[in-house]
Amino acid sequence: MQKMKIALLGAGTVGSGVVEVLRKNFHEISQKANCEIEISKILVRNLNRPRQNLDGIELVDRFEKILEDPEIKIVVEVMGGIHPALDYMLESMKHGKSVVTANKDAIAEHGKDLFEAAEKFQVDFLFEASVGGGIPIIMPLKECLTANRITEILGIVNGTTNYMLTKMSESHADYDSVLKEAQAKGFAESDPSADVDGLDAARKAAILSSIAFNSRIQLQDVHVEGISKIKLDDIEYAKSLGYVIKLLAVGKETDRGIDVRVHPTFISKDHPLASVNGVFNAIYIRGNAIGEVMFFGPGAGSLPTASAVVADIIEAARGKLNGTFGRVKCTCYDQKPHCPIEETRSSYYVRLLVDDKPGVLGKVATAFGDENVSLRSVVQTKCHASPDHSHAEIVAITHEVEHRKIIAALERLKNLDSIDEIQSVIRVDSEENS
Repeated sequence: MQKMKIALLGAGTVGSGVVEVLRKNFHEISQKANCEIEISKILVRNLNRPRQNLDGIELVDRFEKILEDPEIKIVVEVMGGIHPALDYMLESMKHGKSVVTANKDAIAEHGKDLFEAAEKFQVDFLFEASVGGGIPIIMPLKECLTANRITEILGIVNGTTNYMLTKMSESHADYDSVLKEAQAKGFAESDPSADVDGLDAARKAAILSSIAFNSRIQLQDVHVEGISKIKLDDIEYAKSLGYVIKLLAVGKETDRGIDVRVHPTFISKDHPLASVNGVFNAIYIRGNAIGEVMFFGPGAGSLPTASAVVADIIEAARGKLNGTFGRVKCTCYDQKPHCPIEETRSSYYVRLLVDDKPGVLGKVATAFGDENVSLRSVVQTKCHASPDHSHAEIVAITHEVEHRKIIAALERLKNLDSIDEIQSVIRVDSEENS
């Protein structure tokens, strides 16, 4: 059987997983690819660092040794970050090598350059592992669901924040406590900002929405809010109202343009995404032919991510054997307008700390009404944190409304003497919004 030599850029968590999967499933993979896939070289930063399970593979610390090797047909980038990873991928394609990557950062910010290079130099560029770890989602969107007009994507695509929100809900623990626990267990980095501020999910939202809506979405097109302002009180109110809070990547095609955002969201306990807990990921899709489908599984980890990477390696190897490339080309063939955040529509949960005296609830309702914000439900309760019992909490759920109107209503509320604090504003997903 013919050999197909490949090189890895990086030997970390994902890189070592790729080595393990290729070795563990060598026979099955060889039969499926119709060739024996051999890791010829691995680019590492430090040649002297001891590494397990890489025996028999040449380690190099200069990318040129991979680039200049004519026997290497596929380069697998699993080092992460934008530079030098982006430059290595572009140079690899320039030298006729197909590229497989798990790099969401480079794709979200420089996808256009990568796809154009693949087309120009007639090689494959595959990136299944860039979203959802081991969950198959890129190829299903590009192939299995291609007969549909996709109208909506809702995704839990960051395991760290999903773990934290799950723990807050199940253990009644506050944000700071669950963040420390997530860091101790290795689910969150020492600097967790990319996860908790929503940037990791935003990059994945940009990639998914570009494919689903056939129009390029870049990171700067995604409105982003993280979970750091979520309080335990919000978790408890969500439960009492029949919701759970999830950090969602949202993509919708509306009559106002493509609407892509990441933010905490109240979703009904009956929604399929509501039961996705811990570090698991899930992507829920609406199509005009398929209806509703959901993809669920581990969103990160060495072997789950390697599963997606190796599947792309097999596809690239088949392409090299058959003399084909770009069987499924870049699907961003349209240039659709983007919906400004002010024009996006949603229902909202608003929690207020107010003076506990007659007439306040009426003033709150009037402030919303003056900006044409209709209230679906309103609850007023005593604020137990108030030592003299002089304050109350008002929790309102609005009907669907433009974002600009909720902002205007909040400005009115800020100017009321009886409103002490606007404590939380969180979007609510409902059938009304779909």
